[in-house]
Amino acid sequence: MKTCKRLAALAGVLLFGCAVARAEPVKVGIIGPFSGPFSSFGEGWKAAIDAYQKLHGKTAGGQDIELIFRDLTGPNPSEAKALAQELIIKNKVQYIGGVVFTPNAFAIAPVVEEAKIPTVIFNAATSSVLEKSKYFVRTSYTLPQITVPIARFMLDEGVRSVVTMVSDYAPGADAEASFVKTFEAGGGKVIEKVRVPLKTTDFGPFLQRVKGSAPQALFIFFPGGPPSYGVIKAYKDNDLRSTGIRLFGTSEADEKDLPAIGDAALGLESGMFYSGAHDSASNSEFVAALKAVAPAAVANATALEGFDGMAAIYHMIEATKGQRDPDAAMAAIRGFAWESPRGPVRIDPESRHIVQNVYIRKVEKDADGKLFHKEFKTYEQQPDFGRADPK
Repeated sequence: MKTCKRLAALAGVLLFGCAVARAEPVKVGIIGPFSGPFSSFGEGWKAAIDAYQKLHGKTAGGQDIELIFRDLTGPNPSEAKALAQELIIKNKVQYIGGVVFTPNAFAIAPVVEEAKIPTVIFNAATSSVLEKSKYFVRTSYTLPQITVPIARFMLDEGVRSVVTMVSDYAPGADAEASFVKTFEAGGGKVIEKVRVPLKTTDFGPFLQRVKGSAPQALFIFFPGGPPSYGVIKAYKDNDLRSTGIRLFGTSEADEKDLPAIGDAALGLESGMFYSGAHDSASNSEFVAALKAVAPAAVANATALEGFDGMAAIYHMIEATKGQRDPDAAMAAIRGFAWESPRGPVRIDPESRHIVQNVYIRKVEKDADGKLFHKEFKTYEQQPDFGRADPK
């Protein structure tokens, strides 16, 4: 009898061990452009995710984490929706991260809402994105969040006349509206509001138009890549600086793009939530880990979005001990605060958007002649000013 009991107990242990061995990992789907014209987003995210796992491991809440990457090369709402459905139904993911373009975020919202999949938006920067699903949380920024501090800084600098020039799509409209509202409320005058078609390649006529208006400053918002190169180089080629027209932007001269833009970027003043040269222990750790896992990767805002996106996902997995409990996961992320490489951040409990410092920066050269963003003024813990009642 005792032998039978011992065998039964041993069998139980063996069965338990097998159950643990067969336990499903927590599956996390990452949707982003890993090929095509916007692949710098996906490449930056992938390197940063690898850096995060190098620092924090590949388990959370006592469970292994399995990442499933899906390539979405550009704005394509129907494909975004299909990929989200595939990840949820076929791959059975518990979490989704990524998403660059606002239309793609809008498209997946009803899918994640119905399936109750906590989804961390790494990039899509239109304020209204988070209103589309209570399972959305964002670790990037919104245009109002960074343009309001820029407008305030310009007013503090004594700038009173401005021309705004933005790409003619939703984020550009967001940037223009929040900047103009703040600048005019502070006593400034917007001489002209210029919207430039997204496919524009020749910015010379637009910059000549600005030059003729003779403002004290030009405020711009353009997506990274060729449009940003074009407008910054046109600013130099049309010699606006010598006429006293200062140039203010947001993320146009990204660290990854600075070598291609070259000295035309020198002196550009901008507002953003991060510089690769940010002086903190957390950022030094991030930069070192990024270099270790992907030597060609650049520590920029895009990479950091993926890094902090994983911080949010890991926190939700830890809070739920790896179990599928979407409402508990979302309760855990609301109000979550941590020390990011960008500085102190927290998730606003109402909007589920990140609250963070916004740094005013200027492009300079370091001792080795390399262009970088030097942070010189901080607007602490800025909310999303695109909301009617930001907290």
